[in-house]
Amino acid sequence: GEFEAGISKDGQTREHALLAFTLGVRQLIVAVNKMDTTKWSEDRFGEIVKETSNFIKKVGYNPKSVAFVPISGWHGDNMLEESPNMP
Repeated sequence: GEFEAGISKDGQTREHALLAFTLGVRQLIVAVNKMDTTKWSEDRFGEIVKETSNFIKKVGYNPKSVAFVPISGWHGDNMLEESPNMP
């Protein structure tokens, strides 16, 4: 899927995390978008949190201090107000 492409060796997600850390960004919030396409799957959200946590730890971030927020930009879910659809 799109997440796998972004986190792959040449993916933009990896590049952006590394660039942010290199430039001195020490606080990170990860918005996990397109949750609507997974029918708000808690399992899929968990997979993405796990894989992303493993990667950002290698970059230098402490995954325990990073907020992971499930959202749907298309529907506006969980962006400004808490959504009942989210895992």
